[in-house]
Amino acid sequence: MSAQKDRWISSLVFLLFCVSSIPKCGSASLQQEPSPQHYFSGLEAGKTSLAFFTPSVSPGAQLFLEQIESSAEALQDYGVSVVKVNCPKEDVSRYCGKENALRKAFLFRGSRLIREFPTDALFDVNSIVANVLFALLFNEVKYVETLADLENIENVLKGKSNMVFAYVPATGTAEHRAVMEAAFVYGTIHQFVLTTEAALLKATSQDDPDVSSAWLLFCHCQQATDPAQPCRRTALAQPLTLLSIHRHLKLMGAPLVTEVAEDPEKISTVHLQLGLPLVFILSQKETYEADRRTAEFVAWQLLGKAGVALLSRDLVDLNVLHRSNVALKTPDEGMPIQYLVLEDTDEVITLVEDKNKVKQIQKDEQEEEEEDEHEKENNNQDIQDDQVVEAVSRDKKRELPLEEILVLTEENFHSSLSKAAWTVVLFYASWEAVSLAVLRSYSEVAALLKETPGVLLSRVNCWDWPGLCSQENVTQFPTMRIYKEGQQSVTYGGMWGTEELSSFILLSQVSCPLKLATMDEAEGYLRGEFPPELSSHHHTSLLGVFSTATSEAREAFEEAGNILSGDVRMGMYFEDDALSLSGKYSVSPPALLLTRRGSQSVEGIPLSKHSVQDMVQMIRYQLLDIFPEITVSNLPQYLQLGKPFLILFSAGEISQMESEEMLKLAKGRPQKTFVACWLNLKKTPVGHGILRTYFSTTPSLPVLLWVNLHAGGQVFKFPSEQSITEMNILSWLEKLQAGLEIPSSTLSEEDWKPPLPAYDFLQMMDPSVPELSPHPGHTPAQHPPQSPGGDTARGDTATREEPSQESTAEEIGSPGRGLRGTAPRLAARDKLGKRHSEL
Repeated sequence: MSAQKDRWISSLVFLLFCVSSIPKCGSASLQQEPSPQHYFSGLEAGKTSLAFFTPSVSPGAQLFLEQIESSAEALQDYGVSVVKVNCPKEDVSRYCGKENALRKAFLFRGSRLIREFPTDALFDVNSIVANVLFALLFNEVKYVETLADLENIENVLKGKSNMVFAYVPATGTAEHRAVMEAAFVYGTIHQFVLTTEAALLKATSQDDPDVSSAWLLFCHCQQATDPAQPCRRTALAQPLTLLSIHRHLKLMGAPLVTEVAEDPEKISTVHLQLGLPLVFILSQKETYEADRRTAEFVAWQLLGKAGVALLSRDLVDLNVLHRSNVALKTPDEGMPIQYLVLEDTDEVITLVEDKNKVKQIQKDEQEEEEEDEHEKENNNQDIQDDQVVEAVSRDKKRELPLEEILVLTEENFHSSLSKAAWTVVLFYASWEAVSLAVLRSYSEVAALLKETPGVLLSRVNCWDWPGLCSQENVTQFPTMRIYKEGQQSVTYGGMWGTEELSSFILLSQVSCPLKLATMDEAEGYLRGEFPPELSSHHHTSLLGVFSTATSEAREAFEEAGNILSGDVRMGMYFEDDALSLSGKYSVSPPALLLTRRGSQSVEGIPLSKHSVQDMVQMIRYQLLDIFPEITVSNLPQYLQLGKPFLILFSAGEISQMESEEMLKLAKGRPQKTFVACWLNLKKTPVGHGILRTYFSTTPSLPVLLWVNLHAGGQVFKFPSEQSITEMNILSWLEKLQAGLEIPSSTLSEEDWKPPLPAYDFLQMMDPSVPELSPHPGHTPAQHPPQSPGGDTARGDTATREEPSQESTAEEIGSPGRGLRGTAPRLAARDKLGKRHSEL
């Protein structure tokens, strides 16, 4: 920048802000004084002057005289006059003596000497202006040398005012002058801090800055509320000049997010006036809070690069696609506003930084719309709109190994129930896809339990025998029951995977609760050694201990056991030495003694509530793992608790240190307020889709997230630079509760719908296997299945996933700084059908 342009900018900034203490500018020229006596007698209080004293003839002073004369105009803008004082030959005073001989210049305010400068430091206009202003603003501009000095100033300013921190490689440079001129104008608004220490610049930056260039950081200390955290900083990206500093400070003083309630074509902000684009986040009433947080997050990322506005669809009638969630207005005159559909906030930032991104996004959207139209025209009904139906349809010619499963009819049903101690019956409909999918799991169960004595697996096709199913009060397909002679049948209500079905059948063979007669039996039961038929299976053992005085609690416990039969391994001990048994574990009857699966330690839990319903609820809660691994099968159990999730995503088994720290956290005081858990992406691949929905791409693992599904759907990411320890996590959670953390994303509230038109269910009536052919003349009533869906990830075994579970699985992982709100799909741009099949 030329000296003339520098002077023009200085004058412009001065006129704009009109500092009252500066005298009005007159003609800028070098003043001449005939003698020191004449100069000092004319000094006025409050007036500032830069004087140099020279003999009438001074050899070698010509270069300095040219520069000092050139600086007169620039300094006059700041109320400083430049005076040349002629020294008589006989004058040998301090200012005119030989020791001076034009080697020094002097800055006076009135008759008081402020600073004296060696003339070799005033080598050009920039150095003269910079050094003079630095001297005048000595009390306003803080010079620091160490990081501790800078942090002390920051701490004083927090919650009060902002700070402008500048680094210049050396004083007297053009950048130094620009900083001082800006400080002269803005010093009453912001605290200016200056350094020339390269080590201090490196200490304030995570990157490796170029210390050969000047840097300026705007520190947002006024908004800092946490004394332990440094002020947020926004660097000046342009070369350091007075104009760029003025522009930067202007942008920093603008509102972070502007709320707009009119046609965006009519909107003009300081960003547009300064040649920067304006990004609109489209919002609506239902999602205002989440959209506001998204807009603020984007605004911080684009601070100094673009403005951000929140545009309400409810207040402005926009003639654009409803799915549009972002608009971009450029400062170019005549350019229309671009309305776009973006996946997440990363794309918004890229949009501003890469001008070609707008064209690419518009091209992608056009291709996507054409693809959607093509799919509508060429929709293949062989591709079903339900995962289970699609899987069954695809494999309908594959025969199932059903030899080990007895086929029951109206003629042999009742007689067959007496053939074994426990008869397991699957009621299904051969035309119904979920029934056929569960039949595959059931065939695997039959293979697993083939050698189990006293257990008979059977099936009834309700399409063939509707009268029998109606007589047994089977109102939904599939239904599995266990019949035991002389007892009421038990209906299964869990997941339909092979492991879950097998576990239910085995546990149903044992009385629930199992009454134990001796202390040795009770101790063996807690160790998993009793009853013998279950000693090889690893279940959580739960033992109720009661005294003769606690009959009410014992009766409630027995009734709870009847309800939970097949779901839990329950024992009961109420002999005379029950008090001695419970005392070993520091509890008194009535109490529960619990040995978790895979653990040798026994937990003692008092039974304070004696109603059957409370007992069942408490037992179900205690059976949940303290720090569980989340899978598709157990996810619904933890969702029912209605608590936020603190979930650690890992690419495999988590380390022992992380496991211990998370376990300590889960066992600690806050355990009742959230679910601490982890997810192994190798065992549960759906986690990849969850993380992509949160962050667009899978972040580096492990990653710890706080997900609140039940109150706003906010997702927060634990700082990756911090180690996963109990102390660090608790400190982070305190900041979350105090509202000091910005969510990475907010989960979408959109409804789940089939990705394709409904299929013709009559096509599903083709027989899967020869035995399952439909029986003519019978049309059973159709009832939508109510049991939870599910399965294992075994070979071709189909998986039943209810829509509610699918949406929940996605909610556990949603956007990474994803946009929500009117961006109905800002958090997940994949087509709904693709997401449906993925989860």
